[in-house]
Amino acid sequence: MVISVDHLTWMYETMYKIRYYEDKMAEAYAEGKNPVFNIGAGPVPGEMHLATGQEPAAVGICVHLKKEDTVTSPHRPHHHAIAKGVDLNRMTAEIFGKVTGLGKGKGGHMHLFDPDVKFSCGGIVGAGIPHALGAALAAKKKGTDWVAVAFIGEGAANQGAFHESLNMAALWNLPLIVVIENNQYGISVPKSASTSVPSNDIRAVAYGMKGYYVKDNDPIEMYDVSKEAVERARKGEGPSIIEIETYRYLGHFQGDPELYRDKNEVTLLREKDPIIRMRQFLITEYGIEEQRLIELENKAKQEVESAYQFARESDDPNPEDALNDLFV
Repeated sequence: MVISVDHLTWMYETMYKIRYYEDKMAEAYAEGKNPVFNIGAGPVPGEMHLATGQEPAAVGICVHLKKEDTVTSPHRPHHHAIAKGVDLNRMTAEIFGKVTGLGKGKGGHMHLFDPDVKFSCGGIVGAGIPHALGAALAAKKKGTDWVAVAFIGEGAANQGAFHESLNMAALWNLPLIVVIENNQYGISVPKSASTSVPSNDIRAVAYGMKGYYVKDNDPIEMYDVSKEAVERARKGEGPSIIEIETYRYLGHFQGDPELYRDKNEVTLLREKDPIIRMRQFLITEYGIEEQRLIELENKAKQEVESAYQFARESDDPNPEDALNDLFV
């Protein structure tokens, strides 16, 4: 498949931006938490789940989406949010608990909501699938060509919400795409110890829908299969499952001792880093000059740096506002 240079450079810039953002967040999150790890200390208290290494899953499909399409995300949401175009300043301020955040500082990093680009996330495993299903149903009832994408981890594919939602999506022929990020571990449990099938795309046949599998964290293959899945959904040809074999370089959460995997595992994974591979692909296969890529990298860095500065300089919420904007 021939891919436009605009799409390729957007993917590279966005992958680089995600990586730089997560690296900065790892540093910010660690502030005040050493030498003894204290989850409540520092400028970013609470749990933190970073997506370093999983960038292809987000950019490979979001490059095909438009503002009106819905994306739902789980507890590891930053790469999806950035790829969907969530306001980076307000997103970062939310993670820092500032009043200028997407939720006025009350949600934190697992509860990012940006209705301007129809993005949401939550910490309950598998909970975003029914939400995306509802968005897909709404899109169909309105007679639009909008699609809904639910990102989940491979562990969530064993939740009841996964099976119930896919059955309904197929029954009603809805424009739903479920992207399963198989990063090999459900917290600390390897997939082989929790899932009866080698890959979740083969479950698609049980619901009468299309299933795709992307090997080895390949952003170009993710682009290709996502293009087909999105086009099918827009034309009214029904839902799809995409499972991508991806890798997280960091623990399930920041502070995770990672006793469940070999010490050399991440070193070996980084040797086939998708951003490095993508960069080389653009130079060798499309003749994009290295200087152009450096410019994209610098642009991404500046945007991230500005977002972190905005977050740090924003005001904390007023204590008297704690009960505002609540449903109960």
